[in-house]
Amino acid sequence: MSYVFCNQCGHRNPPGASFCSSCGDVLDLPDERTVVIAQVDPMQDAPGSKDNATIRMGDISGLGVLVIRSGDLTGSRFTISKDTTKIGRNPDSDILFDDISVSRSHAEIVNSKSGLVVRDLGSLNGTYINQNLTEQSPLRHGDELQIGRFRMVFFSKADILS
Repeated sequence: MSYVFCNQCGHRNPPGASFCSSCGDVLDLPDERTVVIAQVDPMQDAPGSKDNATIRMGDISGLGVLVIRSGDLTGSRFTISKDTTKIGRNPDSDILFDDISVSRSHAEIVNSKSGLVVRDLGSLNGTYINQNLTEQSPLRHGDELQIGRFRMVFFSKADILS
């Protein structure tokens, strides 16, 4: 399933939507879309507006991009371009999170025949896709991936255009 993000409020809408189900704004073409991702408030209050992350959909490269939406690294981007991308606290990780909530070898993203797959590597705090604990799960456009304290949104041009 390929989600459509609203330019106005950043809300994730179902595929094929023409209008945002949250604010009613018109949804436009994927390559012309700039998405604003509201920062997640650790106190679970309303999202802040001064530290929001933005991404222009036409700028996505590789197999996709993970954009951090919470914490000190809000707005940081990680391009997924290898067949296996390792995530963890180990300095040899492709995506390095130097935080105690992240295991040394926490998870990996693997490019398989059926698309990208996230695998937990036996981490202590678990790996979450859309707030569901998972050992292995497909990673699709619009999914939220949580590794320790880091919450990221995955963007894939292939999922949008297919």
